[in-house]
Amino acid sequence: QVQLVESGGGLVQAGGSLRLSCTASGRTFSSYPMGWFRRAPGKEREFVAAIGWTGGLTTYASSVKGRFTISRDNAKNTLYLQMNRVEPEDTAVYYCAVGRKFSRSDREYDYWGQGTQVTVST
Repeated sequence: QVQLVESGGGLVQAGGSLRLSCTASGRTFSSYPMGWFRRAPGKEREFVAAIGWTGGLTTYASSVKGRFTISRDNAKNTLYLQMNRVEPEDTAVYYCAVGRKFSRSDREYDYWGQGTQVTVST
């Protein structure tokens, strides 16, 4: 049973910070790329950030570049998303995922978490 569980979401004021975590169980994903995606109400799921299996290669959506940082701890089988200077437009359900390749496309990801809600207030 493969399971990805996100945590760390919640309510945060605009300009504040939040760190999301995603812990995997049932299988080790240290050799696979991983990513963060999000879905806001009434919108399609969109790419946020991705990281290669070594952690040395990352890519970000232009909307979060410079504000968010993706990282991973393979020993803990955990993925992180550090969110700084959050904006109301960041409000969404955030999902972590395990991919077949380093990619910005959700079609390249096979395993998904249940999501964690992030709400940015003003």
